[in-house]
Amino acid sequence: MNFKNLMLRAKAGSREAEKNILMLYKHLLLKESIRYGIFDEDLYQELCITLIKCIRKFRI
Repeated sequence: MNFKNLMLRAKAGSREAEKNILMLYKHLLLKESIRYGIFDEDLYQELCITLIKCIRKFRI
């Protein structure tokens, strides 16, 4: 499945598609969740939530 179809499914509310997108960006989310050399779990969770919100608002 291509990324556009995955985005369309996620935007339509598919939890599986959202999960797949989160997995695609997991390494970036983890990287951005490290502050001062320490992994911040709360920041990681907030970034995941923000990504899902952005997917839902994104116009294709």
